[in-house]
Amino acid sequence: MITLDEAWERLLSSIAPLEAEQIPVDESGGRYLREALVARRTQPYADLSAMDGFAASGEGPWAVIGEARAGHAFDRALSPGQAVAISTGAALPQGADRIVVKEDASLAQAVLRADPLPTPGRHIRRRGFDFKTGDTLLAAGTRMAAPHIALARTAGVGTIGVTRRPRVAILECGDELRADPVDCPPDGLPASNGAMTACMVGSVGAEVSSRVLVPDRLEAVVNALDDAKDADLVLTSGGASVGEHDLIKPALERAGFTLDFWRVAIRPGKPLIVARRGSQLMLGLPGNPVSTFVTAFLFALPALRRMAGSERALPQPINLPLAGVLPAAGTRREFLRARLSPEGATLIDERDSSALAALARADVLIDRPIGAPVQAEGALVSCYLLENGAIA
Repeated sequence: MITLDEAWERLLSSIAPLEAEQIPVDESGGRYLREALVARRTQPYADLSAMDGFAASGEGPWAVIGEARAGHAFDRALSPGQAVAISTGAALPQGADRIVVKEDASLAQAVLRADPLPTPGRHIRRRGFDFKTGDTLLAAGTRMAAPHIALARTAGVGTIGVTRRPRVAILECGDELRADPVDCPPDGLPASNGAMTACMVGSVGAEVSSRVLVPDRLEAVVNALDDAKDADLVLTSGGASVGEHDLIKPALERAGFTLDFWRVAIRPGKPLIVARRGSQLMLGLPGNPVSTFVTAFLFALPALRRMAGSERALPQPINLPLAGVLPAAGTRREFLRARLSPEGATLIDERDSSALAALARADVLIDRPIGAPVQAEGALVSCYLLENGAIA
């Protein structure tokens, strides 16, 4: 059994980003940049007004001689004592050195006065204050989100290089599992881990290439692994422990995988398996749904982020105050479900690794080190934000 930090190091050090592809920037949400984004234009292209009002030259009063609008510049220079009406985002005429905002302006017979008098330079967006041609705007490995797409378009970029989406095959193992949650006999169990992990891997831009239920027969598991040869990552749930019907390890050997490591000193999720078949990665997740979720969060998502080109593949912790007492930790690193409130993180009492209702209520996982002492209310603890809760 190895520590979580050692497991992370062994997992991520062996993963390289997948191939790059060019896509329209409008379709890049959730994808990771393969190379830095460089500006192809200067923004703003000229000195612009940040307010509706008047662009003026020198001290007032001013004679108003025209208008400037966004996309329609005033085509003459201003002399001292002259002004033009101007809208937000319009280019300042040559010679203008200040903006009279509309609320401070009075205009009578084409003569403009201001109270108070405007300060030179105020309410002016200077040329290139946001970025200039040739500036590096986003580093390689950045995950594209809505502001990044807007930035790229404004920078004159229409297509970008990203890493292709990882393909994930999901295998749910167990005779008791049923695909239809509605038509499920009392002694059956609606399959849920596959749908849960499919949602999770989709959140980091991967695509599910296949999702199947596999009965507890060695030949069936081997065949399912063989059918998944085109996937970049194979995720299994169930069958990873040491019970009579835990068939993942023997099936891996028969299907041509090499075991990297098995069992990590964490709770929940100790029986995690990591194996490889050529360039293909396989993660054998425990079958209890909370253990499946935690190990997918800690291992599958970082692996997929690294495949997709992320520079920060691991989940990023934040410190939050405790809204209650946290008991002493045990001999494994624990990930405790907790709710968030204005007072901080409140531990959810239910700790069973099959308790989905408690998992669904969780906003964060508290990262509890091995052997940590009792911590009092108000103490800061390391936490990972989840997408379950309203705070995500």
